[in-house]
Amino acid sequence: MIEGIYRETLTKAVAFSHRHFGKIVAKYGYSIMTRRLGDDDVFFLNWGYEEDPPMNLPLDPADEPERIGIQLYHRVAAQEDLAGKRVLEVSCGHGGAASYVMRTMNPASYTGLDLNPSGIAFCRRKHPLPGLAFLEGDAENLPFPDASFDAVINVEAAHLYPNYTTFLAQVVRVLKPGGHFLYADLRGRDDVAKWESDLAQSGLEVVSCEDINKQVLRGLEKNSKRYQDLINRHAPPPLRRLGRDVGVTEGSPLYEEVERGDIVYRLYNLKKP
Repeated sequence: MIEGIYRETLTKAVAFSHRHFGKIVAKYGYSIMTRRLGDDDVFFLNWGYEEDPPMNLPLDPADEPERIGIQLYHRVAAQEDLAGKRVLEVSCGHGGAASYVMRTMNPASYTGLDLNPSGIAFCRRKHPLPGLAFLEGDAENLPFPDASFDAVINVEAAHLYPNYTTFLAQVVRVLKPGGHFLYADLRGRDDVAKWESDLAQSGLEVVSCEDINKQVLRGLEKNSKRYQDLINRHAPPPLRRLGRDVGVTEGSPLYEEVERGDIVYRLYNLKKP
Protein backbone atom coordinates (compact mmCIF):
# COMPACT_ATOMS: atom_id res chain seq x y z
CA MET A 1 0.00 0.00 0.00
CA ILE A 2 2.80 2.45 0.86
CA GLU A 3 4.44 1.68 -2.49
CA GLY A 4 1.16 2.47 -4.29
CA ILE A 5 0.76 5.76 -2.42
CA TYR A 6 4.35 6.72 -3.28
CA ARG A 7 3.82 6.02 -6.98
CA GLU A 8 0.53 7.93 -7.15
CA THR A 9 2.00 10.90 -5.23
CA LEU A 10 5.10 11.00 -7.43
CA THR A 11 3.10 10.92 -10.65
CA LYS A 12 0.81 13.72 -9.45
CA ALA A 13 3.74 15.78 -8.20
CA VAL A 14 5.59 15.50 -11.50
CA ALA A 15 2.45 16.41 -13.45
CA PHE A 16 1.76 19.37 -11.15
CA SER A 17 5.34 20.64 -11.41
CA HIS A 18 5.20 20.42 -15.20
CA ARG A 19 1.96 22.40 -15.39
CA HIS A 20 2.68 25.05 -12.78
CA PHE A 21 6.44 25.33 -12.33
CA GLY A 22 7.72 24.53 -15.81
CA LYS A 23 10.04 27.52 -16.09
CA ILE A 24 11.47 26.96 -12.62
CA VAL A 25 12.11 23.30 -13.47
CA ALA A 26 13.66 24.25 -16.82
CA LYS A 27 15.89 27.03 -15.55
CA TYR A 28 16.94 25.81 -12.12
CA GLY A 29 16.17 22.08 -11.98
CA TYR A 30 17.92 21.33 -15.26
CA SER A 31 20.74 23.72 -14.35
CA ILE A 32 21.40 21.71 -11.18
CA MET A 33 21.31 18.50 -13.22
CA THR A 34 23.80 19.91 -15.75
CA ARG A 35 26.21 20.84 -12.98
CA ARG A 36 25.79 17.49 -11.21
CA LEU A 37 26.64 15.60 -14.40
CA GLY A 38 29.95 17.46 -14.46
CA ASP A 39 32.40 16.02 -16.95
CA ASP A 40 30.05 13.25 -18.11
CA ASP A 41 29.32 14.13 -21.72
CA VAL A 42 25.57 13.52 -21.71
CA PHE A 43 24.36 15.26 -24.86
CA PHE A 44 20.77 13.94 -25.04
CA LEU A 45 18.18 14.27 -22.28
CA ASN A 46 15.15 12.85 -24.11
CA TRP A 47 13.47 9.49 -23.51
CA GLY A 48 14.71 7.95 -26.75
CA TYR A 49 13.31 6.06 -29.72
CA GLU A 50 13.72 2.62 -31.27
CA GLU A 51 11.77 0.83 -33.97
CA ASP A 52 11.02 -2.85 -34.47
CA PRO A 53 13.00 -4.05 -36.36
CA PRO A 54 15.75 -1.71 -35.09
CA MET A 55 16.18 1.57 -36.92
CA ASN A 56 19.90 0.93 -37.57
CA LEU A 57 20.56 4.57 -38.34
CA PRO A 58 24.14 4.92 -39.65
CA LEU A 59 26.15 6.86 -37.06
CA ASP A 60 29.72 8.00 -36.56
CA PRO A 61 31.47 5.99 -33.81
CA ALA A 62 31.54 9.08 -31.59
CA ASP A 63 27.75 9.33 -31.79
CA GLU A 64 27.07 5.65 -31.09
CA PRO A 65 26.71 5.98 -27.27
CA GLU A 66 23.82 8.41 -27.85
CA ARG A 67 22.10 6.28 -30.51
CA ILE A 68 18.72 5.99 -28.78
CA GLY A 69 18.44 9.73 -28.17
CA ILE A 70 19.70 10.58 -31.65
CA GLN A 71 17.12 8.34 -33.30
CA LEU A 72 14.23 10.34 -31.82
CA TYR A 73 15.67 13.64 -33.02
CA HIS A 74 16.43 12.14 -36.42
CA ARG A 75 12.79 11.07 -36.81
CA VAL A 76 11.66 14.57 -35.86
CA ALA A 77 14.11 16.58 -37.96
CA ALA A 78 14.13 14.31 -41.04
CA GLN A 79 10.43 14.90 -41.63
CA GLU A 80 11.58 17.76 -43.90
CA ASP A 81 14.70 18.43 -45.95
CA LEU A 82 16.67 20.92 -43.85
CA ALA A 83 19.60 21.37 -46.25
CA GLY A 84 20.32 25.06 -46.72
CA LYS A 85 17.57 26.07 -44.25
CA ARG A 86 17.63 28.31 -41.18
CA VAL A 87 16.64 26.14 -38.21
CA LEU A 88 15.72 26.99 -34.61
CA GLU A 89 15.54 24.41 -31.83
CA VAL A 90 13.58 25.55 -28.79
CA SER A 91 14.69 23.82 -25.57
CA CYS A 92 17.93 22.45 -26.98
CA GLY A 93 19.09 20.82 -23.73
CA HIS A 94 22.73 19.78 -23.94
CA GLY A 95 22.98 20.43 -27.68
CA GLY A 96 23.41 16.89 -28.92
CA ALA A 97 20.60 17.23 -31.46
CA ALA A 98 21.88 20.60 -32.65
CA SER A 99 25.30 19.10 -33.32
CA TYR A 100 23.89 15.99 -34.98
CA VAL A 101 21.51 17.86 -37.29
CA MET A 102 24.17 20.43 -38.20
CA ARG A 103 26.66 17.69 -39.12
CA THR A 104 24.31 15.35 -40.97
CA MET A 105 21.44 17.39 -42.45
CA ASN A 106 23.41 20.46 -43.60
CA PRO A 107 21.19 23.38 -42.63
CA ALA A 108 22.53 26.85 -43.47
CA SER A 109 22.37 27.70 -39.76
CA TYR A 110 21.09 26.16 -36.56
CA THR A 111 20.23 28.07 -33.40
CA GLY A 112 19.67 26.24 -30.12
CA LEU A 113 17.74 28.12 -27.44
CA ASP A 114 17.22 27.04 -23.83
CA LEU A 115 16.25 28.59 -20.50
CA ASN A 116 18.99 26.68 -18.65
CA PRO A 117 22.10 28.94 -18.46
CA SER A 118 24.36 26.07 -17.39
CA GLY A 119 23.10 24.03 -20.34
CA ILE A 120 23.84 26.85 -22.81
CA ALA A 121 27.37 27.22 -21.40
CA PHE A 122 27.81 23.44 -21.79
CA CYS A 123 26.57 23.58 -25.40
CA ARG A 124 28.92 26.40 -26.36
CA ARG A 125 31.85 24.54 -24.82
CA LYS A 126 31.09 21.13 -26.29
CA HIS A 127 29.68 21.92 -29.76
CA PRO A 128 31.86 24.56 -31.48
CA LEU A 129 30.65 24.09 -35.07
CA PRO A 130 30.43 26.68 -37.86
CA GLY A 131 26.87 27.86 -38.32
CA LEU A 132 25.77 26.56 -34.90
CA ALA A 133 24.84 29.05 -32.16
CA PHE A 134 23.35 28.71 -28.69
CA LEU A 135 21.32 31.34 -26.83
CA GLU A 136 19.69 31.52 -23.42
CA GLY A 137 16.03 32.42 -23.88
CA ASP A 138 12.37 31.81 -23.14
CA ALA A 139 10.19 29.58 -25.34
CA GLU A 140 7.23 31.87 -24.69
CA ASN A 141 9.10 35.01 -25.77
CA LEU A 142 11.44 33.99 -28.59
CA PRO A 143 14.12 36.68 -29.09
CA PHE A 144 13.99 36.69 -32.90
CA PRO A 145 12.32 38.84 -35.56
CA ASP A 146 9.21 37.68 -37.39
CA ALA A 147 9.70 35.12 -40.18
CA SER A 148 13.31 34.33 -39.17
CA PHE A 149 13.35 30.54 -39.65
CA ASP A 150 12.45 27.89 -42.18
CA ALA A 151 11.96 25.27 -39.45
CA VAL A 152 11.45 25.14 -35.69
CA ILE A 153 12.26 21.93 -33.80
CA ASN A 154 10.93 21.10 -30.35
CA VAL A 155 11.30 17.71 -28.67
CA GLU A 156 9.84 16.52 -25.36
CA ALA A 157 9.77 19.99 -23.84
CA ALA A 158 6.57 21.93 -24.54
CA HIS A 159 4.60 20.02 -21.88
CA LEU A 160 6.78 21.93 -19.39
CA TYR A 161 5.75 25.36 -20.67
CA PRO A 162 3.19 27.14 -18.46
CA ASN A 163 1.56 28.87 -21.47
CA TYR A 164 1.58 26.39 -24.33
CA THR A 165 -0.61 28.50 -26.63
CA THR A 166 1.76 31.45 -26.16
CA PHE A 167 4.60 29.20 -27.28
CA LEU A 168 2.65 28.12 -30.36
CA ALA A 169 1.97 31.76 -31.24
CA GLN A 170 5.69 32.46 -30.98
CA VAL A 171 6.49 29.51 -33.26
CA VAL A 172 4.04 30.82 -35.86
CA ARG A 173 5.52 34.31 -35.58
CA VAL A 174 9.18 33.32 -36.15
CA LEU A 175 8.45 30.82 -38.95
CA LYS A 176 8.56 31.98 -42.54
CA PRO A 177 5.41 31.33 -44.61
CA GLY A 178 5.63 27.69 -45.69
CA GLY A 179 7.98 26.92 -42.77
CA HIS A 180 7.62 23.78 -40.67
CA PHE A 181 7.23 23.07 -36.97
CA LEU A 182 8.87 19.66 -36.39
CA TYR A 183 7.67 18.50 -33.02
CA ALA A 184 7.50 15.56 -30.61
CA ASP A 185 5.88 15.70 -27.19
CA LEU A 186 3.71 13.91 -24.66
CA ARG A 187 0.47 14.45 -22.79
CA GLY A 188 -1.65 12.53 -20.32
CA ARG A 189 -4.44 10.67 -22.09
CA ASP A 190 -7.06 13.01 -20.57
CA ASP A 191 -5.21 16.06 -21.93
CA VAL A 192 -4.99 14.94 -25.57
CA ALA A 193 -8.23 16.63 -26.67
CA LYS A 194 -7.00 19.99 -25.32
CA TRP A 195 -3.63 19.43 -27.00
CA GLU A 196 -5.30 18.79 -30.34
CA SER A 197 -7.56 21.81 -29.89
CA ASP A 198 -4.63 24.12 -29.11
CA LEU A 199 -2.80 22.95 -32.21
CA ALA A 200 -5.92 23.31 -34.38
CA GLN A 201 -6.36 26.91 -33.21
CA SER A 202 -2.69 27.85 -33.63
CA GLY A 203 -2.94 28.53 -37.36
CA LEU A 204 -0.54 25.70 -38.17
CA GLU A 205 -1.62 23.01 -40.63
CA VAL A 206 -1.06 19.37 -39.67
CA VAL A 207 1.04 17.72 -42.38
CA SER A 208 1.36 14.48 -40.41
CA CYS A 209 0.75 13.11 -36.91
CA GLU A 210 1.90 9.76 -35.52
CA ASP A 211 1.56 8.09 -32.11
CA ILE A 212 5.02 6.75 -31.23
CA ASN A 213 4.43 5.27 -27.75
CA LYS A 214 5.80 1.86 -28.72
CA GLN A 215 8.98 3.29 -30.21
CA VAL A 216 9.54 5.60 -27.21
CA LEU A 217 8.94 2.73 -24.77
CA ARG A 218 11.62 0.69 -26.56
CA GLY A 219 13.92 3.71 -26.22
CA LEU A 220 13.23 3.91 -22.50
CA GLU A 221 13.98 0.19 -22.15
CA LYS A 222 17.33 0.56 -23.92
CA ASN A 223 18.30 3.74 -22.04
CA SER A 224 17.16 2.53 -18.62
CA LYS A 225 20.42 0.95 -17.42
CA ARG A 226 22.47 3.91 -18.60
CA TYR A 227 20.19 6.38 -16.81
CA GLN A 228 20.29 4.32 -13.62
CA ASP A 229 24.10 4.27 -13.76
CA LEU A 230 24.23 8.07 -14.22
CA ILE A 231 21.83 8.60 -11.31
CA ASN A 232 23.82 6.26 -9.06
CA ARG A 233 27.04 8.13 -9.89
CA HIS A 234 25.75 11.68 -9.56
CA ALA A 235 22.71 11.77 -7.24
CA PRO A 236 23.10 11.80 -3.44
CA PRO A 237 21.99 8.42 -2.04
CA PRO A 238 18.73 9.74 -0.47
CA LEU A 239 17.63 11.08 -3.88
CA ARG A 240 18.55 8.13 -6.08
CA ARG A 241 15.15 6.46 -6.00
CA LEU A 242 13.43 9.75 -6.86
CA GLY A 243 16.00 10.30 -9.62
CA ARG A 244 15.28 6.89 -11.14
CA ASP A 245 11.55 7.60 -11.06
CA VAL A 246 11.77 11.11 -12.51
CA GLY A 247 14.30 9.80 -15.05
CA VAL A 248 11.63 7.32 -16.26
CA THR A 249 13.77 4.23 -15.78
CA GLU A 250 12.20 0.82 -16.32
CA GLY A 251 9.57 0.06 -13.66
CA SER A 252 9.09 3.69 -12.58
CA PRO A 253 5.58 5.16 -12.34
CA LEU A 254 5.97 7.31 -15.47
CA TYR A 255 7.45 4.38 -17.39
CA GLU A 256 4.41 2.30 -16.50
CA GLU A 257 2.09 5.12 -17.60
CA VAL A 258 3.74 5.07 -21.03
CA GLU A 259 3.47 1.28 -21.05
CA ARG A 260 -0.28 1.42 -20.25
CA GLY A 261 -0.97 4.21 -22.73
CA ASP A 262 -1.93 6.68 -20.00
CA ILE A 263 0.74 8.95 -21.48
CA VAL A 264 0.43 9.63 -25.21
CA TYR A 265 3.63 10.45 -27.10
CA ARG A 266 3.23 11.95 -30.58
CA LEU A 267 5.33 13.05 -33.54
CA TYR A 268 4.05 16.02 -35.55
CA ASN A 269 4.97 17.83 -38.74
CA LEU A 270 3.06 21.13 -38.88
CA LYS A 271 3.26 23.87 -41.49
CA LYS A 272 2.70 27.62 -41.45
CA PRO A 273 0.49 28.53 -44.43
